[in-house]
Amino acid sequence: MNQDKMHLINKIFNNETIRTVWDKEQEKYFISIIDLVGVLSESDRPRKYWSDLKNKLKQEGNEVSEKIGQLKLKSQDGKYRLTDVCDIEEMFRIIESIPSKNAEPIKQWLAKLGSERIDEIFDPSISVQRSIDLYRAKGFDEKWITERIKGIQNRKELTDIWKDGGITASKEYAILTNEIYKEWSGMKASEYKDFKGLRNESLRDNMTRIEELLSDLGEEATKELAKEHKPQGLEQNRKIAKMGGHAAKSARDDLERNLGKSVITSNNNLDYKYIDENIIENK
Repeated sequence: MNQDKMHLINKIFNNETIRTVWDKEQEKYFISIIDLVGVLSESDRPRKYWSDLKNKLKQEGNEVSEKIGQLKLKSQDGKYRLTDVCDIEEMFRIIESIPSKNAEPIKQWLAKLGSERIDEIFDPSISVQRSIDLYRAKGFDEKWITERIKGIQNRKELTDIWKDGGITASKEYAILTNEIYKEWSGMKASEYKDFKGLRNESLRDNMTRIEELLSDLGEEATKELAKEHKPQGLEQNRKIAKMGGHAAKSARDDLERNLGKSVITSNNNLDYKYIDENIIENK
């Protein structure tokens, strides 16, 4: 599973957090089996309970065991660990293997979870509202959320223009985005994330207001330049992206000259820190 193409969503069932991941390419949810097994079995050792059940399913030749994947999910201690996950369909089959008074309520919960995406197809505003609710749950204020949603829409307009200019591969979109970032910040997106101590988290969600405005300016300038010059192909679009990023760089340079300090910061909005386990092991 490509975790970069997934989005973590914490779902609540009877006050229990069930780690849930949305795969935007497959358009389906993947759910932490350990979390749901804990709710179903009410065991103090849900990981051991699931390990024994998984072995039993394998011995019985049950197909469920073959359709289980693993994703790095955040544990209670803040660290990310590989965790068994499966989609809703397979989760229903696992439920059948666990005698539990919570089986029926869990089934109803899963059925509702599965219907959310169907509802969004008919009413896209539901997806937007879900994003808003997630940002609220993370503690962002209403003004920030409004600007972030607007920024997402502006980004979509830019990628649509790139598409008109012959850009179709996801790798090419990433190259153009990096041209904008490198020009105004001096870093590619991946380097910027490393600088802020991020891994899978969204870079834009962890920017300061100034950093976000400079990002918006770079993309908006690129969009307007592309409308005017109508570049075709990757190389022409790279030149335009660099020009757009330069507009943001000029704004940054002017602001920093007056402030007397850099507006690029390693600060982020995470409430946890990653620990380099290799360093710990070598101590």
